[in-house]
Amino acid sequence: MSDIHHVAADRWLSFRIGGQLYAAPLAQVSEVIRDGEITPVPGAASELLGIRHLRGRIVPVLDGRQRLGLPEHGGQDDGAVRVVMLSHAAHLVGLRVDAVGDLVNPDGAEVAPPPPGGSLRDEDPVHGVLPWQGGFVALLDVRRLCRLPLESEAA
Repeated sequence: MSDIHHVAADRWLSFRIGGQLYAAPLAQVSEVIRDGEITPVPGAASELLGIRHLRGRIVPVLDGRQRLGLPEHGGQDDGAVRVVMLSHAAHLVGLRVDAVGDLVNPDGAEVAPPPPGGSLRDEDPVHGVLPWQGGFVALLDVRRLCRLPLESEAA
């Protein structure tokens, strides 16, 4: 996987979801906002909390715990909950996280492939694991996380 090595040079924004640390490429984080009013979408997938308005755009907001197959809400500080706005191509998708952490700068650290198990690789939003501060941070693929099509499929 040659693409894993070029990602290691970039900075990532870390956030905590269900006791685990995840990170998204800083270049794909448009902003971080407080959890606010979200309009439910009837019949939507359980991981879709709903939609919210953000400066004239309607943005879908995903529940980070549901999307990543983590246990339901419990024990976190609601005041720390944030929605990380992720951009990929022309898409903007919000991800509700338990708390936003520090910037992660892999700086040459060895990025390992995700542990086996999980969902099918094509669907798995975790594309690498980085040792970080005595533990590890799971590096997310924004396109897969947000279930967006490849650019070639987005006619």
